[in-house]
Amino acid sequence: MEKVTVIGAGLAGCEAAWQLSKRGIDVKLVEMKPDKKTPAHVADTFAELVCSNSLRSDELTNAVGLLKEEMRRADSLIMECADKCRVPAGGALAVDRVSFSQMVTDKIKACGNIEIVYGEATEIPDGRVIIASGPLTSDALSEKIAEKCGDVASLNFYDAAAPIVTKESIDMERAFFASRYDKGTADYINCPMTKDEYRAFWKELCSAQEAPVHGFDEGAVFEGCMPIEVMARRGEDTMRFGPLKPRGIKDPKTGSEPYAVVQLRKDNSDGTLYNIVGFQTHLKFGEQKRVFSMIPGLESAEFVRYGVMHRNTYLDSPRLLDRYYRLKSEKRISFAGQMTGVEGYVESAASGMLIGMETAMEMLGKEPFDFPQETATGALALYISNGSVGNFQPMNINFGIISPLGYKVKGKRNKNMEISGRALKVFEDTLSREK
Repeated sequence: MEKVTVIGAGLAGCEAAWQLSKRGIDVKLVEMKPDKKTPAHVADTFAELVCSNSLRSDELTNAVGLLKEEMRRADSLIMECADKCRVPAGGALAVDRVSFSQMVTDKIKACGNIEIVYGEATEIPDGRVIIASGPLTSDALSEKIAEKCGDVASLNFYDAAAPIVTKESIDMERAFFASRYDKGTADYINCPMTKDEYRAFWKELCSAQEAPVHGFDEGAVFEGCMPIEVMARRGEDTMRFGPLKPRGIKDPKTGSEPYAVVQLRKDNSDGTLYNIVGFQTHLKFGEQKRVFSMIPGLESAEFVRYGVMHRNTYLDSPRLLDRYYRLKSEKRISFAGQMTGVEGYVESAASGMLIGMETAMEMLGKEPFDFPQETATGALALYISNGSVGNFQPMNINFGIISPLGYKVKGKRNKNMEISGRALKVFEDTLSREK
């Protein structure tokens, strides 16, 4: 049977190789370490955690906790090693990063049908390929990927993104739907501000603490995509002539234009997620929560993604990839990990898991799993390949992209537990197709 080449031995690449290997598929795993490292890597071992050692919440009331539980039930290598290397962290799953990386490396090396080839991949080989080279993919391989994607514009540089909140957490007693000058349909959620509310918000925004911008010159970033806090510092009224412009918006409670207005735009086709328009930022996450919660209607907003600014290479996945993370134009090639636009260690590993499982099923002549949107695994893959997503940006798993229950459950924790319970049952039923 044909051998699958996996490029990159990070979390996604190792998970994909593991899922293929355990189903009897031969794998060639190509890793450029230790000969060459990205600026973020220091260890010679596989699946290196370069930032935090936390894999975030382990509770089923949190979407990432659900995703991890689904992975456990699918015999995930990453989850097995993480559980064995965990360190005390309350309700989160945190690991000893050195032990974790070493255990993943040892288990991959112990697989008799995984051939490890050290050295930089500068070409995309023939045959079935899974590219899991990460957000800091080398220039040589990036050029080859761009050629396969049809044009260089298929590779985006993740300079800035605005925060995203859940629709249900917006206080619609304070906010309202409207379009500017009543043109078209009322697609925007509008959060009106009085003069006093605006001035208080502006002052806090001007003094809020910033996070460092990684990977490139700040000046270039600011010219191309102005952070909201930089705009605020240019003058008290600057935002009111920019993203907080009230012109053409009438507050239905007063019948007149507010002093300023913050707009939110739908971020997914289900209408469960909204991004704060014009609020690209590199404030620290805690500061974003504190300051942006001053906006009327967002006092209790649930942030599923904070604004970020750093340089990462990722694909325009909704245009390029299908639900199996395969290149639509050349389905022998799949992509896994952060390059696909999934954000986070767990999500990266989950993408590798799905690709390994689905590639094996195809090669063995079996029906695909086709994990549905009721599951965290399926919801993530369907979001990545959802052509209706507008301004595509990397995303963590969250309940906003999982199919809603269709009935009300009192209390957020109870509702999330209900979603997780349903998801795990559906996930188990889907897994049973392999038997």
